[in-house]
Amino acid sequence: MEVLQIKDLHISVGGTPIINGISMTINKGEVHAIMGRNGAGKSTLANAIMGHPAYEITSGSVTFLGEPLDDYEVHERARAGMFLSFQYPPSIPGVQVGNFLKKSVSSIRNEQLKARDFRKELNAAMSQLEMDKSFLSRYVNDGFSGGEKKRLETLQMLLLKPRLALLDETDSGLDIDALRVVSKGINEIAQESGCLVITHYQRLLDLVKPDYVHAMIDGKIVQSGGPELALKLEEKGYDWLEAI
Repeated sequence: MEVLQIKDLHISVGGTPIINGISMTINKGEVHAIMGRNGAGKSTLANAIMGHPAYEITSGSVTFLGEPLDDYEVHERARAGMFLSFQYPPSIPGVQVGNFLKKSVSSIRNEQLKARDFRKELNAAMSQLEMDKSFLSRYVNDGFSGGEKKRLETLQMLLLKPRLALLDETDSGLDIDALRVVSKGINEIAQESGCLVITHYQRLLDLVKPDYVHAMIDGKIVQSGGPELALKLEEKGYDWLEAI
């Protein structure tokens, strides 16, 4: 099943073109990885798909679950099953993790959750991510390490069960153990969802096996391939692509 289709997409930020004609189709159960230098446009693509108002789609088209993306407001994209993980998750002092998770899941599912059922589901997800229950009484990302922030985002993803997961440098700042745990959560979601993984490093793709790898330079996908492309980029960098 087609989850996301992008055709000749152009995106500007503050009037400056950033994405210059990208096309891609992500189907259910597929993992697509985008790799590129800083400033190539990777995060711009994810933010524009999610509906961030600073990112303007100037031409081209995007469909989500068969419907034009323009038909969805931002909250409707989330309710329809779109999830964006942040490169730098914000802190929300005063908001407890447990309350935040319950209200988020209730809002996305558009239903009142039964406390016992939600607690059972939450405990199972936290156990999978090796998270202590003391997390639930802390304030969202307030004083969290980089690894704790990314585990919390992965926990949200497991509970929300998105149809499309946009993962913006989820591996940033993770040690080996945290990377292993977060990757386990991504792999579970990827079984039933489409995933767009933005990363600089092969180490994440050793654990989350991509079906397709796309190399981005100056807002364009200059080469696509399988997992072997990520290995080549890790070995040779991006200069060789500019010579093609």
